[in-house]
Amino acid sequence: MKVLRFQDLKEEDRLRLTFDGAFDQQAALERELEPFLQALEDHADGWMPDVVTGRRRRKYSRPSFWVSLAERRDGNSTAVGLYRTAWPALDMMLWIWLPPRPPELQITVNVQPLSFFAEETRCREFVNMVRAWASHYPVSHAAAHSGDDKELTYSSSLGLDDEARDRDGFDKIYEVFWLNVFGPKLVATVGRERMLSTPAHLVEELPNGSVLLVTWPTAADFASDEAREAQARAHVHLRPDLDYDTVLRTLRARSARLTPVTPQFHPDVAPLLSRVVEHVVSHERQQRIAELNAWQPPEPEEWRSADSALPPDVEDPARTLEHYSSLAELLVALLHTEVPSVFEATPESLTDVDFYFWREEFPTSRLREVIEERAVPAIGAYLGQVLVRHLGGQWIPRGNLMEAQVLVGNRVWLPFVRAHHYMRSRQALLDCSLTQLYRVAERHRS
Repeated sequence: MKVLRFQDLKEEDRLRLTFDGAFDQQAALERELEPFLQALEDHADGWMPDVVTGRRRRKYSRPSFWVSLAERRDGNSTAVGLYRTAWPALDMMLWIWLPPRPPELQITVNVQPLSFFAEETRCREFVNMVRAWASHYPVSHAAAHSGDDKELTYSSSLGLDDEARDRDGFDKIYEVFWLNVFGPKLVATVGRERMLSTPAHLVEELPNGSVLLVTWPTAADFASDEAREAQARAHVHLRPDLDYDTVLRTLRARSARLTPVTPQFHPDVAPLLSRVVEHVVSHERQQRIAELNAWQPPEPEEWRSADSALPPDVEDPARTLEHYSSLAELLVALLHTEVPSVFEATPESLTDVDFYFWREEFPTSRLREVIEERAVPAIGAYLGQVLVRHLGGQWIPRGNLMEAQVLVGNRVWLPFVRAHHYMRSRQALLDCSLTQLYRVAERHRS
């Protein structure tokens, strides 16, 4: 059973639910969790888990759920994961804390993509599920919203930061999301009458004194101006000390941060930058695309005109070329597991190498001595070999590696110098990419 992971849908936002509640420790655990499973099975419209994971992965069923929960029990806690093998992706966890600790039940649900919740009927079923859970399990706070937008709240002055949450324990409403369940303590803080009069799509008092509040009919269009206005109205109603225009301006700014940006990368490095932005966390991706659209890689400096090339200065050029080949093989030996294309020594493999070093933050995650003594010579030799193989280049060997040149057309290139510049920092991996130097050399070969 291959679980569909979120990285398979990298560019998509997700609907994220966090639910913090309690349960009756006097009751049998299976009986207490029956409402959890029943509501999930009744209302998980199109995203029902088909895999349950304890110590190992099993096909979802009630019996396999209980087996998984039992085998993950560790003293006074246990947990179980719930996933899917087909679109939409699901990453769901149930944590349970048992006596002698205060009995707690925490649920997180992540369904990707968020666009799956563009239909009002499907969103209504999700709300029904949360209502069933919140009606049975005393809840302190629960919220469902865009995962990306939730991440942005932590950098907002109006958002709920970790420090405030830990210090104050949800003593006031720091943020209003698409779906909210406010426990009795928060209801009392705001005032029950005031909370029940909140302007919102749905406001409902639950039997245990909690209040369920949904700001907008559908979750997927949370960033539309109408949905943001509804979110702001609800927030300032619950927090009269806040200014509506300020709250709305903050929400609109978050929407702008998440608005899709069309990549318009410099053509020399577009394949590399496309992979870089895929690796960026989704709530920062659009801003990063905009930054890289505006960024231009510096023109390579590691060349001189052919008529000013340094002549060979080694006694045995053939042996020196063998040495360069051996150095290039060191890079193959280093990267072949993570970057299989390194065997090919093609222009495309240069991009794969660039991305690997960037992803690993290689210039800062390895010892400087290792980089200078091993990585730089291997990278320079490998780059030179690609120039020779694919652009008809010719090595001009020198005793000093930094002076070794590859003649391509009317220029000679200094691949070891490029490798030295390349390994200075993570940003230098983009500024001085192997991919870009190859493309510039390709244009100048005739």
